[in-house]
Amino acid sequence: MKSSHYKILFLFIFISSLSGHSQVLRKRTTLLMGGRFDISIVANDSLTAEQNINEVIAEISRIESLISDWKPDSQVSEVNQNAGIKPIKVDREVFELTQRAIRFSEITNGGFDISFAALDRVWKFDGSMTEMPSAEAIKKSVAKVGYKNIILDSVNSTIFLKLKGMKIGFGALGEGYATDKCRSMMLAKGIKAGIINGSGDMSTWGKQPNGQDWKIGITNPFKPEKLLAVVPLNEGAVTTSGNYEKYVVFNGKRYSHIINPATGYPATGLCSVTVFGPNAETANGLSTSIMVLGKDDGLFLLQKFPEYSCLMITDNGKVIKSKNFKISKLKAKL
Repeated sequence: MKSSHYKILFLFIFISSLSGHSQVLRKRTTLLMGGRFDISIVANDSLTAEQNINEVIAEISRIESLISDWKPDSQVSEVNQNAGIKPIKVDREVFELTQRAIRFSEITNGGFDISFAALDRVWKFDGSMTEMPSAEAIKKSVAKVGYKNIILDSVNSTIFLKLKGMKIGFGALGEGYATDKCRSMMLAKGIKAGIINGSGDMSTWGKQPNGQDWKIGITNPFKPEKLLAVVPLNEGAVTTSGNYEKYVVFNGKRYSHIINPATGYPATGLCSVTVFGPNAETANGLSTSIMVLGKDDGLFLLQKFPEYSCLMITDNGKVIKSKNFKISKLKAKL
């Protein structure tokens, strides 16, 4: 589920020694939803841990089959194939996820937009660009983008895209949703600790078998091989959106691969935004939106979500924390 919103993110999990404790930790890495998933489960024995990892993978695959915009037989693909033609009935789960995504579109005035999937890619970040796209080409690139042209019918659970050529796609928001869903499923089963990490959209719960918090490493965007900070986490979610690997520079100004779907122009000003909060779906919507909106408007947006806090890094290397940033001892150094 690739997109212009798709973040570049590296989060590392530091797992301490497990010797001398009855519980065991098992970890597996797999490719799902177009990206990498790292699944860590703590259980009383190895077999139980592995069985629950299998269940997590099955659940992510189920969600992918519903919302993937690049699988032709998914419900979202059927919605896209019928843009400008007719409404499509979808599962309530897909309908409600679409509702929540549109909410982000509304509160960011299109800075976040699930119809970004129709964006005509005029920006190239593979080294082939030698000059800025023309204003006309940029304007044309967003012609089919616009969340206001998505019609939801709650009674019939249908989604209708008014314009032919329109497309919706959940991108990393869908990965955040999947990690949250799997965490809830494991908690309901009595699995007391683990991490579901979908390409950096991370839902955590409980503690390591040795009783310590999970330790999450945040990448330094100016030196991706090094860590900016290590953050303890035991119950919550963390996501990062960044532009530090895919960008172009024209006239001394850096333009990132994260495109503002309302304008067609790349986001500027911030090179990394990490958001902490209760769930990864919302945290991802916030981190992506803040990258597009910029520091001031991003902090204003965050005030509407008091349970969430953020760490921003500007293009010139300044580290900015939201006022409600809960990790007071964090000393982020570039």
